[in-house]
Amino acid sequence: MSKPRLFPFIQKFVAAFALLVLVAGCATTPTETMLAVPAPAQKYAAVVVDGSGRTLFEANSTAPRYPASLTKMMTLYLLFEALDQGRISKTTLIPVSANAARQPPTKLRFRRGETIDVDSAIRAITVKSANDVAVAVAEYLGGSEDAFAAMMTAKARLIGMRSTVFRNASGLPDAGQLTTARDMAVLGTALRARFPQHFHYFSESDFMFRGRLVRGHNDMLGRVRGVNGIKTGYIRASGFNIVTSYDADGRRLILVVMGADSARQRNDHVEALIQRNLSPASNTTTRLLYAGEQ
Repeated sequence: MSKPRLFPFIQKFVAAFALLVLVAGCATTPTETMLAVPAPAQKYAAVVVDGSGRTLFEANSTAPRYPASLTKMMTLYLLFEALDQGRISKTTLIPVSANAARQPPTKLRFRRGETIDVDSAIRAITVKSANDVAVAVAEYLGGSEDAFAAMMTAKARLIGMRSTVFRNASGLPDAGQLTTARDMAVLGTALRARFPQHFHYFSESDFMFRGRLVRGHNDMLGRVRGVNGIKTGYIRASGFNIVTSYDADGRRLILVVMGADSARQRNDHVEALIQRNLSPASNTTTRLLYAGEQ
């Protein structure tokens, strides 16, 4: 008498178990989302790391790329180091040589024999990305720009930048000056951790020099709450590059985007990466849609 009653119960149990397995399978199967990339694949590179150095997102992060003016982050690293070691002060005057003065824009248009104090030089490099000032700093600290570039490369190896070679202090075109998005994240992280007392320079969007207001290039400042630097860069061979520091609500990120087709698209992409990595969806994979792809 009990067996006929047991069969419907078993059927219901098997059906419930199958439904449970199906739901569990759906919960563990990754969903795919699309991310538009404002660059062709051969130029694009990006990485997002958190405050502990954990990688949250990466694409072509170890592929060789031209740093452009991201180079000046290392120029500033060595300048900050000289400050902290007492070899210079913020009032030290740096002479501008004929070689420094003849650098192409962007620059402050110094004449040979003029000087700039260290504090103004830092602002000229962080805000204006002045090539003439970067070269003047290199010559002052290294004796020559070539010697300073060797110092930059040596420091890069010391802090964990494995694939970067510097040939100049400004980032102006040089086929031998190469880096990776991963290395630029290492440098951005090191600047923030090693020089917190100087990091405020990277958050400045303008400064006064010789009675005129000099405006900067980093439009991410003030655009997204929590963004507090660091540096933009562009040459034709590199596309539009940026390293961005985010620090808010207990979250710290360093984001690197390289190779974008325009500054506006680059900034849009950085903002999208910030939002995605502040509130990442679980079990989600990302497919990149490069510029020019359908």
